[in-house]
Amino acid sequence: MPPAHVKDPLSGHPGHLSPEQSHILEKFKVELTAEGFYDPEKHDDPALLRFLRARKFDIPKAKIMWIDTQKWKVAFKVDELYETFEYTEKAEVSKLYPKFYHKCDKDGRPIYVEQLGKLDLAKLYEVTTPERQLQSLVVEYEKFQRDRLPICSAITGHLIETSCTIMDLKGVGITQFWKVKNFVQEAAAISQNNYPESMGKFYIINAPWAFSSVWSLVKGWLDEATVAKIFILGSDYKKGLLEQIPADSLPSFLGGTCECPCEGGCAMSDAGPWQGKTGSSVRSKKTVASTATPALEQIQRDVSGLSIGDAPAVNGHAANGAPPALADAPVAAAAATNGDVVKPSA
Repeated sequence: MPPAHVKDPLSGHPGHLSPEQSHILEKFKVELTAEGFYDPEKHDDPALLRFLRARKFDIPKAKIMWIDTQKWKVAFKVDELYETFEYTEKAEVSKLYPKFYHKCDKDGRPIYVEQLGKLDLAKLYEVTTPERQLQSLVVEYEKFQRDRLPICSAITGHLIETSCTIMDLKGVGITQFWKVKNFVQEAAAISQNNYPESMGKFYIINAPWAFSSVWSLVKGWLDEATVAKIFILGSDYKKGLLEQIPADSLPSFLGGTCECPCEGGCAMSDAGPWQGKTGSSVRSKKTVASTATPALEQIQRDVSGLSIGDAPAVNGHAANGAPPALADAPVAAAAATNGDVVKPSA
């Protein structure tokens, strides 16, 4: 009896392409080049593959998504924002709406924390504007892809493409949710449409009963790989988080031992191997797009000055999966409380 075929959990990722997927990737490049939307100096294979996976390797659908994103980036002035945006009100915003990257999980992914329950939009917009909030969101996504991921890949020795997200819903009730619903939806749309396939692990903690009830129904509609990435932990979440995150990488207010000494603590520290660094030296196609040993050695030489103190020992490769039906964006999880993001991500 022939052995049962075991599907590669990393199918569709660099180094794990079937002959058909490799052919589709090359055809995707040819078609995008013909329309003026592919530059091999700027666009590496991992980026193209994220869009292909998000559309299940359907070239026409992936092409629409990719081209729409490139047009959006020009209209939103994404490159300019990445280079020039100054978030002068960040400390005040953090008091009202904490959301930040902080160190790495056991698989080497950047950890992203968002405390949606603390969000008070009325007070928030006394210190910032909706436009600047969305701009800061986009800048953080760009830093995530351009800087944090390449540097984490260099530290771990394999390609890191996703984050480990902790969404804290403590204090989020129906009344408060409706107050922030529009903002959450707008942020979710940006992330789903333009930064697909970014979710590695997604922990939703302090989830209200209503959320858990909705999730028990919704998860039946979702791709199996997506469901495997999402964990609803309620208020008894510490053990679950520490199974994936080292205690010294988890802020103490979430059950870990980290207490960053800077003003504003962990939420303002930007602690991680990327701190004070950029990924400009490791973003080239020849170093980032491949998981081959020579390429990784080059990445490691390029960032040889990095301290690995903030990067925990690696247990395995970054968790990736099939195109998620829930948004890949951290902020988008809360929208699932009323079913807004259970449709396939756009």
